[in-house]
Amino acid sequence: MQGRILVVDDEKAMLLALKGLLAKEGYHVETAASGEEALRQIETGSFHVVITDLSMNGVGGMQVLEHARRFDPDLAVVMITAHGSEKIAVQAMKLGATDYVPKPFDNDELRVVVRRVMETVLLRRDHRRLLDQVRDVYGFEQIVGRSPAMRRLFETIDKIADTDVTVLIRGASGTGKELVANALHYRSPRRAKPLVKMNCAALSQELVESELFGHERGAFTGAIARREGKFEAADGGTLFLDEVGDMPLDTQAKLLRASQEKEVERVGGNTPIRVDVRLIAATNQDLEAAVRAGRFREDLYYRLRVVELVIPPLVERREDIPLLIDHFLKDAAKRFGRDVKPLTGDALRACLTQPWKGNVRELRSAVEQALLLAPGPEIAAADLFANAPAAAAAAPAAALPAASFREAKERAVETFERDFLLDALRRHGGNITKAAEDIGMHRQNLQQKMRELGISAEDVTKNSA
Repeated sequence: MQGRILVVDDEKAMLLALKGLLAKEGYHVETAASGEEALRQIETGSFHVVITDLSMNGVGGMQVLEHARRFDPDLAVVMITAHGSEKIAVQAMKLGATDYVPKPFDNDELRVVVRRVMETVLLRRDHRRLLDQVRDVYGFEQIVGRSPAMRRLFETIDKIADTDVTVLIRGASGTGKELVANALHYRSPRRAKPLVKMNCAALSQELVESELFGHERGAFTGAIARREGKFEAADGGTLFLDEVGDMPLDTQAKLLRASQEKEVERVGGNTPIRVDVRLIAATNQDLEAAVRAGRFREDLYYRLRVVELVIPPLVERREDIPLLIDHFLKDAAKRFGRDVKPLTGDALRACLTQPWKGNVRELRSAVEQALLLAPGPEIAAADLFANAPAAAAAAPAAALPAASFREAKERAVETFERDFLLDALRRHGGNITKAAEDIGMHRQNLQQKMRELGISAEDVTKNSA
């Protein structure tokens, strides 16, 4: 077994004997001939276990223990005690020692104690490393954006991630609602427990209830064995319900009860099962309209919408497109074993002027396909889009002002947004509600964007013929 051990004893014979014994077990062993030396080595070495004599001249074992606990709380300390000092050993355990071995000890006994302690330390550190890796993958790193809307989203996630508050994530298809759910879970105290996901739109009412709450054997045709549901699987962790707006009304009532009572009953059963679950729901639907139409329970709506996170569509945060492209290119190159290919100016301009109805998901798909299939060293507009818009694909490089790339991009984005919104408004005779619906924006967001771009009623009617 691998592992680094520091052995501390002011008796040279004992020091050498312990080093030889533990080295034969496959450990990397270093020694300290005094407590003072041990304190220095603890700070300079990367040890998993410290084995120290309790009684030494000068700095004793208790001081070594206290220093080790302050320096590295994960560092395990095993005390070696003289006969008759068991009470002191118990006190050492209360102060954080992992175990103790009384003198005279049997070599096999020491081997067993050290093996058990080392396994625990290595497992704990592996677990912590995995959690750190999970946070890297499911933190903000996969949710790319520097636009004001995305910065506000990140700030809100940070504020609520460490709570058990129920969250409703809203956004069009492809905006990244699942990534936000990942970030909420893996930044929370529940991150070591399961994050269980379920798409409510993919199943019939009978299967939705069986998936959510589980079923008993014989509960329905095909139920040949008992099965636990998503609530039970997520116990201690988080349950993410995607497309919750598609959940049948009868199931909505049971979901409301489960969230309020913190217990579920399997289909075909009558025994309540206690569950400790944080709920996160997501939808691309207008739930307010669904409530008015009687398709969604009003009480469940307010139960889920304790905190609401709205992910803007890509058309409302075009300044993030270059960042997203760079992220997707690097990620795809790593996964597919390819070199990163940069986009030409025309290709970037085409991306900035695309409507991206599929949002971030559509952009990612286009970038990954282009990286794999583009014949040249760069990605052209034609590589990104099977039917690239003529204006975007054919625009000459001189169309970008002779300014910094950032300034040119901002001007290009503003020009596009103005033309795009004017076109939508004119198609619907200036009706803001219908225009917003058509392009996938909230009415209030469209009005705000019109104010920012200086679009007036006169602009809408001008040249509309």
